[in-house]
Amino acid sequence: MTFFKKVITGVMTAAMVAALAGCGGGAASSAAGTASTAASGSGAAAGGAIDKIKSAGVLKVGVKADVPKYSLKNPQTGKYEGFEDDLAADIAGKILGDKSKVEFTTVNAKTRGPLLDKGDIDMVIATFTITDERKKTYDFSDPYMTDAVGFLVKKDSGLTDLKSMNGKTIGVAQSATSKDALQQKAKEAGVTLKFAEFATYPEIKAALDSGRVDVFSVDKSILNGYLDDKTEILSETYAPQDYGIATKKGNDDLAKLVNDTVKDLKSSGELQKMIDKWEIK
Repeated sequence: MTFFKKVITGVMTAAMVAALAGCGGGAASSAAGTASTAASGSGAAAGGAIDKIKSAGVLKVGVKADVPKYSLKNPQTGKYEGFEDDLAADIAGKILGDKSKVEFTTVNAKTRGPLLDKGDIDMVIATFTITDERKKTYDFSDPYMTDAVGFLVKKDSGLTDLKSMNGKTIGVAQSATSKDALQQKAKEAGVTLKFAEFATYPEIKAALDSGRVDVFSVDKSILNGYLDDKTEILSETYAPQDYGIATKKGNDDLAKLVNDTVKDLKSSGELQKMIDKWEIK
C-alpha cells in the first residue's frame, strides 16, 4: 500500500488548506457529463429524484477526500480513489447506464448535511454512520460496512488501552459519533479524557505527530490508512459503527434504488470483492 503513503502527505496539505477556506465546500468533477447539467438542470422539476438525475446527466455524490482506501483525492490527478467512490460509480451505472457519470464533491461532517439539504448533491457516501437521530433527518440505505472506534498512538507513548489514557487529549473529527462513544466508555471506566476536534483526518494525524494530541481516534479501518512506522493501532475497539448511504428525505425513489443496489451488491458478493480490492480491514 505504498501508494497511500506517497499520496497522504499531499492530501494532508491540501486538506488543511481546504479547512481554512471552508473545508470541502467545492465540487471536483470526475464525470464527462458535467456540461449537460447546465443545459438541462431545470428540465425535470416535476419529476422524481431519479428523473432529475437523468435529466442532469450526472449523479452528484458527496464523498470524503482524506480517507485512504475509502475515498482519497489524489493530489496529482485530482481524481477520487477508493471503495466508496467505486460504490458511487455502481449507483451511477444503475441510474444512467454509465459508471463514469459521477460528479464528486468533497464533504466533511459539517458540510455533508447542508449540501444534501440544499440539493447540491444527490447523496452522501462518506463513512456516514447510521444513527437513530440521523435517520430522523435523512434516509439511509442498509449498512455497506460495519466498523468500530479505535485508537492510533505513537509507539513510544506508553498508551495501551482506554484506562491508560486518563488525562490525555484525544483528537476526533468534528460532529463525529466517536466522541460521544468514548465519553460514555471513559465514564464507565472512571477515566477522564480531554478532546480536541478537527475538520479533517489529516489535521488530526498532524496534531498527533506534533504532540498536540495524544491519541487519534476514529473508526479502526480509517486509522489503517494513517498508520506509519512511528505509530500503532491499539487492539481495543468501542461502539460498532454502521456506514450507510444518505439521501434526502422525500426522495423515496432514489432511496429505494440505492438500497436495492446495496442489497444486490451484498447478495452477489460484489460488495465484499470491492472491500477486498481496497484492502479495508
